Amino acid sequence: MPPPARPLARLAVWWALPADTVPIYPLYALLFVSTGLSDAQVSVLFAIWSTVAVVAEVPFGAFADRFSRKWSVVGAGVFQAAGYALWTVLPGFTGFAVGFVLWGVGGAMSSGALEALLHDGLAAVGAADQFGRVLGRVTAVGLLAQIPAALLATVLFDVGGFALAGWVSVATCLTAALVATRLPETPRPEPERYLAVLRSGWSETVRIPDVRLAVLVVAMLLGIDAFEEYFPLIAADWRVPVALVPLATLAIPLAGAAGAAMGGTRRPLGLLLGGSAVLLGAASLFGHPAGLAVVAVFYGLYRLVLVTAETRLQERITGDARATVTSVAGLGGEVFAFAVYAAWVFGGVVGVSILVLVPALFLRRALGRPLVRAGRTVRNATDRNRTMRSFHHREHR
Repeated sequence: MPPPARPLARLAVWWALPADTVPIYPLYALLFVSTGLSDAQVSVLFAIWSTVAVVAEVPFGAFADRFSRKWSVVGAGVFQAAGYALWTVLPGFTGFAVGFVLWGVGGAMSSGALEALLHDGLAAVGAADQFGRVLGRVTAVGLLAQIPAALLATVLFDVGGFALAGWVSVATCLTAALVATRLPETPRPEPERYLAVLRSGWSETVRIPDVRLAVLVVAMLLGIDAFEEYFPLIAADWRVPVALVPLATLAIPLAGAAGAAMGGTRRPLGLLLGGSAVLLGAASLFGHPAGLAVVAVFYGLYRLVLVTAETRLQERITGDARATVTSVAGLGGEVFAFAVYAAWVFGGVVGVSILVLVPALFLRRALGRPLVRAGRTVRNATDRNRTMRSFHHREHR
């Protein structure tokens, strides 16, 4: 990695570590049940969380483009910390619901802003081609942080119960927010009005074919991440004793981290994702504990493909509303996650495997071909940027 890119890469990794080492993650479902909430109430809480994520995603992406991407990432940590503090101080349905609203807003604040901040920061030092490597490292650290978070949750719960785990989670989120204040933000042109920024992001997403296809594929890939919620259930269904499920599934996030770290390079993405989905479906037919190795391989390749697809999307965005366009993909991911839930209900692992083939079929067409603009091939970044500047000039005259 070129020396000018290293400080930003290091800061991003140091941000990801406390941002994802949150001990309340493995415990919050148990916290809800321990306060006497019914299954229906827990489901309502998750529905509130998902609804906020869908509604807030694009507006807060435009907020980051209009005001500050760095301070959006900082605010994300503060909002998330406030949500966990509320859970700890006011355990109960109302406190949990408001906490989920705060968490959902925090997630929306950082999702598009972080990638836009990293991309433009690297581009400013002439290292835009390193974006995939940096994003892969940040994603890998976030996945690896699940391991110390789980260990920390066990220790903290034994010592101080849910309350101690909650306050430590508040501290880790505030630490991430503090680290985010050190992230450099690249100066940008005089910002437009908020609604103009929002309209610009939507226009680039909808009207530019290369961006539209990339956003669609990234959205479908982001939605597949919902499959992660079922890994413990898969292990139990495949005859792994319940007490050994956490240990048996440990290799899955490790494989995901390894795949993410290798993302951002030129590989046959559709073949990798489609082939791993077929293997996953075949493993489910046997239902043997050894099949979890196939799940780990699938998850590693999925993460490799996702990081690479996100990198290709950033390459195609050339307007000033980068965080907004990225947030549109995040919004699509939230919606596509419901398809994953439905695939699981009606077909289990096989159903999800079949669903994964859909983005696999689009990958080459959306991300593996030269960019085309106005009936011709854009041969280099200079031509592409010139064309996009002309487009945005027409949009905002």
